Amino acid sequence: MSAPNLPKVAGIDPPASAPAQTAAPLDDLTPPPGLLLQDRLAGWVSDLTTLHELIERLAGTGSLDDALNEVLRAGAALVGARRGLVVCEPADGLGPVTTLGLGLAHAELGHLETVPRRATSYGRLLDCAAGRAEPVAVPDLLGDTELDPRQREVAARLGCGASYAVPLATAGAPEPKGLGAAVWFYDEPAEPAERQRHLVGLYARYASEHLALLLELERARTRTIALTGELLPGRLPRIPGVRLAARHRTGPYGGGDWYDALALPEGAVGLAVGSVSGSGPGAVAAAGRLRASLRAYAVLEGEDPVAVLSDLELLLRLTEPTRTATALYAYAELARGSVVLAGAGHAPPLIVGAGRAEFVETSLSAPLGMLACWEAPSVEVSPEPGETVLLYTDGLLRRTGEPMDRAFARLRAAAAGVPEAVRDDPGAVADHVLGAALPGEGAGVASGVTGRGGPGGPGGYADDVVMLAVRFD
Repeated sequence: MSAPNLPKVAGIDPPASAPAQTAAPLDDLTPPPGLLLQDRLAGWVSDLTTLHELIERLAGTGSLDDALNEVLRAGAALVGARRGLVVCEPADGLGPVTTLGLGLAHAELGHLETVPRRATSYGRLLDCAAGRAEPVAVPDLLGDTELDPRQREVAARLGCGASYAVPLATAGAPEPKGLGAAVWFYDEPAEPAERQRHLVGLYARYASEHLALLLELERARTRTIALTGELLPGRLPRIPGVRLAARHRTGPYGGGDWYDALALPEGAVGLAVGSVSGSGPGAVAAAGRLRASLRAYAVLEGEDPVAVLSDLELLLRLTEPTRTATALYAYAELARGSVVLAGAGHAPPLIVGAGRAEFVETSLSAPLGMLACWEAPSVEVSPEPGETVLLYTDGLLRRTGEPMDRAFARLRAAAAGVPEAVRDDPGAVADHVLGAALPGEGAGVASGVTGRGGPGGPGGYADDVVMLAVRFD
């Protein structure tokens, strides 16, 4: 019995076998040009977004060291490294010279510094003219026999397989200005891709401009600090019956806070603190002139604090008509154990002893330069033997970042908490009060030597702070 015939359908020949699959797999298909362009644009947008975020973080730094640390972290992320080193060494030779590491301990930085400078990639960049400096890649630190043996030895000890260094230089005119160099270390032999080189190059270009601005600010601040140190007392006088200590913290812009102490006839001592409005070298110079004038008035009529401040008011109005100032002057007669003082818009002194931490009740008065004729009554206090009187500028109160009433409460609480073991040392008393009132800002600088303060207190303020501690024996 024969098999039935299959029906014929147009276009189909049933006995014919199906042809073999000859079409290319979907994965091997060439994507259309539009899709390639879209992927490339997406990659560019991602890179630009990353670069923008890193630049925003860098722009938020306010000090040279913070900016250099941020450059290290951002560069490591861009080139895919874990450790790095940045050297700030301005080509003009004016400093400052700084070396910072990322993921490197102090001992490891010391090992790197034993490598001859000319043998390191960042050393060659530092010694090269800024306009001709190009990034230096060393893909294999251990296998490259042309490298300095000491460099390969240190690389093996630290576990560094490769490095990539970029110069830090501004595009200044007529020629670029070299600032330093940064190098990042890979754990294994490696080399950044072209895309990574491009991104870190763009970042280094912006970072160099930002670093140059911070460098100028750092230099200006250093000059202001030096000027302030010259205008303040180099050392405090040694006077029988009283011990003195001073602390001065300078803000980032340099202010006009000052202090003074001088021995007067008949065993008396004159004490003064003050603050001039404004900041920068002008305010520092004005504070120096005011302090020098007060010394002259104190010698002439120091036993009358009101007369001293009245003379200072007249001088300020005649010589500095656009400025105002606060000041407090005290005349201490050690034989009688009394202190007569007057203040012009200044914060009241604080008496610290075993049984009390109290503010002296002074009369309210406007600052110098705000009235046609200044005059306010003086007050007299009698500190007990062993007590310390703290005279300070209002920068201490503002630097807490709190309202004035709470700032005064914080200051009094800090004074009340002075340990008994350090009450005999006026410097230790001042350090404790400053440390408790301004936590996180470190110890003060002693005996009239100006020191670098932080960028501001907890509230973001950056005022100068002066404290003069007077212990009565």
